[in-house]
Amino acid sequence: MRSHGRAFILTPSSHADTTEFKSGDIYAVFKYATSSGILKSSRWGKIIFLGHSFFHLDGFTGQIVYEFSFKTLLELFSSPANIDILIRTVVLAACVTIGSAIIGFPIAYYMAKFTSPKVKIFLFIAIMLPLWSSYLVRVYSWKLILAKEGIINWFFEKLNLEWLLDSILSTPVIGGPSLSISYIGMFLVFTYIWLPFMILPIQASLERVPNSLINASHDLGANKRQTFYKVILPLALPGVIAGSIFTFSLTLGDYIIPYIIGTSKFFIGQAVYTHQGTAGNIPLAAAFSLVPILVMVIYIYCAKRMGAFDAL
Repeated sequence: MRSHGRAFILTPSSHADTTEFKSGDIYAVFKYATSSGILKSSRWGKIIFLGHSFFHLDGFTGQIVYEFSFKTLLELFSSPANIDILIRTVVLAACVTIGSAIIGFPIAYYMAKFTSPKVKIFLFIAIMLPLWSSYLVRVYSWKLILAKEGIINWFFEKLNLEWLLDSILSTPVIGGPSLSISYIGMFLVFTYIWLPFMILPIQASLERVPNSLINASHDLGANKRQTFYKVILPLALPGVIAGSIFTFSLTLGDYIIPYIIGTSKFFIGQAVYTHQGTAGNIPLAAAFSLVPILVMVIYIYCAKRMGAFDAL
């Protein structure tokens, strides 16, 4: 799509001809883009798709009504089922982000401050190695690991700790029939998949913290805990924020892991996929897609106000 004088010209990649609209007929641009396949193939497809959140679906005909309104957004935030999907997704993304930070920070700190160059290269390759395999292969591998016949269940059986695993799986909300069909399993898989995106930015930030500054803190009488909270953490905070942006946003939009590992309850990615494809409700799918964008904008703004990027 390009601007040409006072008209909008959309050129589908699969057609040689062009379709021209007058500048006042902007709704026809969206209608044509939806019906012609530009929504999926054009570089403008994402913008046009998100713009559909300000249209709505006719309840009688099932057709998209190309008139500017907030009906779809009101439907999104007024339906208890939709609110459950949003809350469920945001809470899981927050838990994955916190878990990745707790696991990733010690690893990144060890890589930045206590390893030789050769060991650092080895650890870097070990962290990056899972990313060199297929995303689906890694997820389905975890599906087998977490299944009732998987290695984790076998490990608990060998230690005579089946009662412990059963008590964990019987926990309300987070439990399930097995680890492969539970929120616990989803948390483990998400954390494993996105952990490199948390470790590497933190490690890069810690590399820029001079050892002389840490030694000066000790010389001035600060203990290790005070040095960590007053010196190391503030300087490493940009890396933590960068890693959290990756893990949080990727978890918000993912639909493959909830589909393979998760329960029957929907997350934002699954809702977008279902409404756009099976249900054909593109406006509601676009409204769901706006939520992760708005959440990330608010998150980055709050992080900036708190001074998370001052050390950059």
